[in-house]
Amino acid sequence: MDPITLSRWQFALTTIYHWLFVPLTLGMGWFVAYFQTRYYQTRDESWKKMAKFWGKLFLINFAIGVVTGIVQEFQFGMNWSEYSRFVGDIFGAPLAVEALLAFFMESTFLGIWIFGEGRVPEKVHLASIWLAALGSNLSAIWILLANGFMQAPPAASYVYNEANGRLEMVNFFALVGNPKAWIFIWHTLADGLAMAAFLILAVSAYHLVRKQNLEFFKRSFQIGALVGLIASALIFLGGHTMGQYMKEVQPMKLAALEAIWETEQPASFSLLTIGDLSGKQEVWSIRIPYVMSFLACNNFECEVKGVNELQAQYEQQFGPGDYIPLMVVTYWTFRIMMAFGFVMMGAAAWFLWNTRKKDYENAKWMKLVPFGALALPYLANASGWILTEMGRQPWIVYGLLKVEDAISPNLTTLDLWISLIGYTAVYGALAVAMVKLMKKYAVAGPDAAMHESVDVAPSLVGGQD
Repeated sequence: MDPITLSRWQFALTTIYHWLFVPLTLGMGWFVAYFQTRYYQTRDESWKKMAKFWGKLFLINFAIGVVTGIVQEFQFGMNWSEYSRFVGDIFGAPLAVEALLAFFMESTFLGIWIFGEGRVPEKVHLASIWLAALGSNLSAIWILLANGFMQAPPAASYVYNEANGRLEMVNFFALVGNPKAWIFIWHTLADGLAMAAFLILAVSAYHLVRKQNLEFFKRSFQIGALVGLIASALIFLGGHTMGQYMKEVQPMKLAALEAIWETEQPASFSLLTIGDLSGKQEVWSIRIPYVMSFLACNNFECEVKGVNELQAQYEQQFGPGDYIPLMVVTYWTFRIMMAFGFVMMGAAAWFLWNTRKKDYENAKWMKLVPFGALALPYLANASGWILTEMGRQPWIVYGLLKVEDAISPNLTTLDLWISLIGYTAVYGALAVAMVKLMKKYAVAGPDAAMHESVDVAPSLVGGQD
């Protein structure tokens, strides 16, 4: 493989792996803060147990996320130096704010929450976990603002300096106000809540099936089901809004994920499309008339441009080249994400409905929850990000810089194979450690959480990139 392909695989590996941890951190922090608040309000020890137990799983996930996130920043200089040179004046600004504001905020207050109980006033201790949760989400917001620029750069935020071949920021508020980024933020923060809710559902179901700490885990299960349903609905609404905005700023991605080759008005929705081995030609399809027009524009007469027309338009605008993403990837990742998202909404509603029954822990379906509730959000999450990034190809900054022009010029295939194998080995070891730690403390239950300390080095408790 060539250096561009290997660099893409390497960044994809580190990003997807890192993003397995980030959403859980974003959501679980709010749960722990809520449980801690309820304890200080009621002095009910069960709430304290919940804060301690779920807080341990939160901390393990947080620490592994820190380690995997740091590597990504190095890759901007090692693998993608031309990208950094071209867009660093803009891309670096939100990352700098994230490091100086959110990173130190979350790490400082998380440390106070972990080590400050009994040593600082209760109000300070309670405020610290809320501020740590807020810091984690602020961290995600600034990074998503940076990614939003890559997806749909606001024209008012930059100028191109022909003398040095770089983009320069001229309006920071245009960057911060990027609508594409804020739809991302809505979608991602809701995803974090759903991820945490479904982890709580999975672990709670494991203990309920075994009749362990029934009251504790029934309460956790009910809270997880309620938040899971609300968060899944917010994810769906955010995704729908993102699709409509995509029609305006990334029409090729929209056409590719629906396998619309020729411009349609009204546009049909693909139930099933089979392509050839190239992934860029249709062989056979089943389509529902009018539906895609409604999804894209909230009416049944909307025009959706096809990839062939857009390809010709982009060749005129940007010069010769292939501007069609790999449609087999965009088409199926969209459907996987959408299918799992609907299943999550349905499952959360089912769980919440059944919590009205006193003995729902005896239901046969409860035995399946630990496996399904863990897998659903992770599969949906990974599919969504693959769609987001692959649908942007061949651009690394949409309409401004192609992936092939962003790679570091002096990289060799040998360099990349060494680093790719090294990252895979290290990340594999971290995955094993993380799964073992999470399983150990999840299985041990809330009583153990009140007396044991998490085996996570304090030096790893820092910001999440």
